[in-house]
Amino acid sequence: MKSVAIKASSQKSTFKKIFLSLFIVVSYNVFAQKDGYWDKERATTKEIMVPARDRISIATEDLPVGTTEIVYRITLLDKNQEMANSLVSLLKAIPDPSGVSQGSAGAVFLMSKISGDDQCTYSIFTSNENAKKYVSDGKITNACYSQAEPVSKDAKRLSVNKSSCLKENISTIWFGFESKNWILSQKVVLEVVPWVDTKLNRGWNQDNKNEIISLCKTSTMAQKMANSDDFCVCILNKIMKQYRYDEFQKLLAVEKTKVYKDFGNSCYKDADISKNVFNDLRKQASSLIKTQKYNEAIPKLNTIVNEGKATALDYSSLGYCYILTKQYAKALKVLQDGEKLDDTELMVKLNLAHVYLVSNDYSAAKTIYKKYQTQNVTDSLSWIEKTKLDFQTFEKAGLPSKDFEKILKLYN
Repeated sequence: MKSVAIKASSQKSTFKKIFLSLFIVVSYNVFAQKDGYWDKERATTKEIMVPARDRISIATEDLPVGTTEIVYRITLLDKNQEMANSLVSLLKAIPDPSGVSQGSAGAVFLMSKISGDDQCTYSIFTSNENAKKYVSDGKITNACYSQAEPVSKDAKRLSVNKSSCLKENISTIWFGFESKNWILSQKVVLEVVPWVDTKLNRGWNQDNKNEIISLCKTSTMAQKMANSDDFCVCILNKIMKQYRYDEFQKLLAVEKTKVYKDFGNSCYKDADISKNVFNDLRKQASSLIKTQKYNEAIPKLNTIVNEGKATALDYSSLGYCYILTKQYAKALKVLQDGEKLDDTELMVKLNLAHVYLVSNDYSAAKTIYKKYQTQNVTDSLSWIEKTKLDFQTFEKAGLPSKDFEKILKLYN
């Protein structure tokens, strides 16, 4: 009884392993198929008669946009022989290109079950000119692949990453055959099946993407940013999702402008991108203020304010720039708005006192200066020290300074 139980347990364990293996294979096939497909509609299947001791070339059907792999099979047949299985029918059992290259088993699987006794050599070319030259002189210098040893059948996989025969801008390849039969013509069957990457099939290759990114970086929105990479990638992703490349190219100029504007506004409102945009504007404005380019800092700070993303410190900086450009009414308004936003921000309070002082409202200014004189405006800068620094800057800028000394005496 014990041995029977052990045997049953072993069978159960073996069954579980088999089931798990099958589950993994099936799951892999299902998910792999989502990435692309064998395009049987645009596969090449051609029978070619190669005259004895001669060379010919044959072009494949146009490869679909997004072709990243091809599998080809070459079979030489004797007279009246026919193919046992087409390459397309064999590939139905393979969910993705990697399955074609799993060692010798994959190569044997793709081989024709029959072939004749004749043999040929062949080469692959990426242009019709090079293929014609091969037919003319037999030289394989310009071939991207060449089979120099005569064969009666052959099958291989070529990929974009590993072969110069496939590139993003190549839509056709040419096979050149040279007969090794010195007496009779040969019948060669050429089969080529392309693997199409679903994403690349939409036509968005590297050059096309860079084209959109470059145009984006010249836009008004992008030029407001110190680093517009994330913003432009966001627009690119939205365009690629909405349009195939050829569809986007067919849009009128005004339609493209609207697409950029609509997607730009959407990306501009993205939380992470928006945060980076406004932080960039703050850094740019701060740098301009330090170099006393207040008139250039104002529009950058106003962009933050107008988008509703301003902090009390942004209002303070804008008010400070308005004071130094002698736009006192505007300074008063934005500083009062900043005060409403955060009544505890002392940089706003100090600039309010400044604008009252230079606007000849000494009484209102004095109240504020006195009230906060014992505090710090930052963790390391006192109210009094910041007042002195600002008065020095105001004097150099030619602002009214008759009451500066009176304020400083209050502190004593």
